[in-house]
Amino acid sequence: MIKVISSICSVVLLTAVTGQAETADLNYGGWQVSGDVRMGWLDYDYGNPTGDPGINKGHIDSEGYYLVPKLSLATPHYGGLQAKMTLAGATDFGINDEAHEPRNFVFDGTELESFFLLQEAYVTYKSGRHEALFGRYELDTPMINKDDWYMLADTFGVASYTNRGIDDLMLTGGYIYSMAGVWDSGANGTEFHSMPDASFVDPADKARADHSGVLLDREMANDRGVVYGGVRYETDRHDLQLWDYFAIDLYNTFFAQYNWLHGLAGGFDYNFGLQLIDFKEMGKLADHNTTEIDWTLYSAMFDGSFKGGFNFATGLSKYSDGPGQGATLGAWGGYPYFANGMIFHFFEAGSLRNAASYKGQVGYDLGKLGVEGLAAYLRYTYYELDSQYSFASNGLGQDEMILTGVRLSYTADNGVYFTGTWEKVDLDHEPETDCLRLIGGVRF
Repeated sequence: MIKVISSICSVVLLTAVTGQAETADLNYGGWQVSGDVRMGWLDYDYGNPTGDPGINKGHIDSEGYYLVPKLSLATPHYGGLQAKMTLAGATDFGINDEAHEPRNFVFDGTELESFFLLQEAYVTYKSGRHEALFGRYELDTPMINKDDWYMLADTFGVASYTNRGIDDLMLTGGYIYSMAGVWDSGANGTEFHSMPDASFVDPADKARADHSGVLLDREMANDRGVVYGGVRYETDRHDLQLWDYFAIDLYNTFFAQYNWLHGLAGGFDYNFGLQLIDFKEMGKLADHNTTEIDWTLYSAMFDGSFKGGFNFATGLSKYSDGPGQGATLGAWGGYPYFANGMIFHFFEAGSLRNAASYKGQVGYDLGKLGVEGLAAYLRYTYYELDSQYSFASNGLGQDEMILTGVRLSYTADNGVYFTGTWEKVDLDHEPETDCLRLIGGVRF
């Protein structure tokens, strides 16, 4: 409790100090300097202080303080061209206990060391409604994205092109060839790895995809990537998205989503959405049975907000009776799912094969009471598991998982932000799990 109180005080102090000044305009002759100084306290309690493999999949209780600085420099525009570079890192100043850090997902889970990397280094070209980009970049698409809800955002090596030549229509596509990101990478996320290496498939399947079918030394690797394309039609009321991601010699992901947005008299706005995501193994992965991927997720949502500040969000999802959820869900940073928890999603259950999930959330915009930028949320998510596929660490079948979470978030015009989230997991035949994440900082 003392650690939690001190961590809250640290974040509040950071907010108070940085909040006293307005955001500076760091623009020097067209050269732009920007950054983000982020700090956090993370505490995962699995009821497993020693890492017993018979408890919660062997996940060990983990906690720690971290500081994550980012500093970016962007050039002026030269005939439509602009370049940007971002240096980033993470450190705990050596104050954390390494024996209780593996599940914090800030450092590499094995090395558990502070790190530093050239996180972004890209060039963009813009001309009218055309845009091209090449290099390391915090990509933002539904199924592969930066996922900047944690300590350090994912970043990708990408070559992309986007066209907005038709009103309300966006056409985009490209090739993603590498990734860094501790939270969402299946490799050492503190360094850039190929997309197969960063996936969650079996190591033998990663090697086959990277090495053109034979297991060679890394120096001889022919690293593969992900070819993607997207179409988005968006107006004030309608939002239709179609995306496809072809991970060479791994699996194909098809994403489709439609949202209907509308407002009623009296200040009630709502958003109704339907979503389909399909995963199917391809190429060399399909030729071997180490990892099997062949499943579909069907989802619906209905969210609404009232003029007085209250809002709600609901969602339901059905997972088909096919294999591969653990190798695909959340891979490469994509979490567009309608019925998940605030922190925990699918990690704790034995399997989501043939499962269903239901989410209900209520929130309130405290800006209506004069605290601009402050909001509070309460979420309940129920997973109906299939005990034929989902098993606890002791081998018993699991029928349900219940997630209960609370979040308080604050964002100010001067760049100060804070998100405090607590969530509890009640899962069949496992000790109760809970997590507290306090993350705050200032962007400039």
